[in-house]
Amino acid sequence: MEKIPKEFWEDAKWAEKHYSELVKKFPDEWVAVVNREVITSGKDLAKVKEEAKMRTGREKIPTIFIECGDHVY
Repeated sequence: MEKIPKEFWEDAKWAEKHYSELVKKFPDEWVAVVNREVITSGKDLAKVKEEAKMRTGREKIPTIFIECGDHVY
């Protein structure tokens, strides 16, 4: 089983902690977080992941959907 790097979990926790700020800046977008900052965002998850990988060289990067709450399911 592949080990998830410690930095991945730290960045994921940072995103969770700052979610309310991220909602204001990135509503209804995917964000990729590295070193406790958003390095790329967008509507297309695959593109966000690819851009994050190109910028960092990392394989494991937390990508979180920032939902603004205006959705009806």
